[in-house]
Amino acid sequence: MRTIDRNSFILLTIIGAIYFSFIFSESKLKETDSKSFNKLSEFEKKIILYKGTEPPFSGKYNYHKEEGVYQCKQCNQNLYTSNHKFNSNCGWPSFDDEIENAILFIPDLDGIRTEILCSNCNGHLGHYFLGENYTKKNVRHCVNSTSLIFKKSINMNNIKQAYYAGGCFWGVEYLFEKLEGVISAESGYMGGTVKNPTYQQVCYENTGHLEAVKVEYDSSKINFESLTKYFFEIHDPTQKNGQGPDIGSQYLSAIFFNDVEEKKISLELIEILKEKGYDISTKLYEYDTFWLAEDYHQNYYKKKSGTPYCHFYTKRF
Repeated sequence: MRTIDRNSFILLTIIGAIYFSFIFSESKLKETDSKSFNKLSEFEKKIILYKGTEPPFSGKYNYHKEEGVYQCKQCNQNLYTSNHKFNSNCGWPSFDDEIENAILFIPDLDGIRTEILCSNCNGHLGHYFLGENYTKKNVRHCVNSTSLIFKKSINMNNIKQAYYAGGCFWGVEYLFEKLEGVISAESGYMGGTVKNPTYQQVCYENTGHLEAVKVEYDSSKINFESLTKYFFEIHDPTQKNGQGPDIGSQYLSAIFFNDVEEKKISLELIEILKEKGYDISTKLYEYDTFWLAEDYHQNYYKKKSGTPYCHFYTKRF
């Protein structure tokens, strides 16, 4: 039986400790961060978490050609653009470049290939190859379709913004982001007298601001009227002193209209609700500066893996 000297034993022990420390830290990272990740199916887990490979030519993005961005299925980080994609006929989506800092490259356990991971969540994407001469860049990211989701490019001429106040902005933001046609929702402050207010000022210094949400939407998919109907259905527009258990002037209901047309639509919807018997307390104000709230308020429920406690959908139209 072959023996090893003391120095070799120490070196192997150190290497082993580093390896298991890496494995442990990786598992802890995923255990901690996974609460805010998208829910995966069992097959998706096999690919993304346990480094599996989908059957060749089976993925929906293999011959995909639309313009847009390919994101990580687990965490929605942008990974590749459609300009990076090419057809290699290998059976899996192929890319010859990546969005800066989006990809991690690590030696594969087989000792030959290079594995590629999402830099945000460490989700397994596939493998990286050099020297195949498919494109001028001479690289290929061979990626499982299962690890990706695709977001089609948006015509910027269709992008519009709407502004609503309906109580705690956490819940309003959360529910608007789930609506088809909404690109993003951000929490902030509107209507007060102090420039760039802080949360503490709005809550305790009577600045006159309302907690508001900026809704960015694709007007080719949803219009202002549909957004505003939804707004009236995700909070109680009849409550006069706040929203749910949140009492105070910063929690009042309001619409900040951008133009005469938005004001007209809002008034018409309020009249419809009044005819239905609702005593509407929602106020209309001309657009004022939207001050973005602190970072810890953005995507609050997604970060906390929670759901709104005072905002619920109630059909009113």
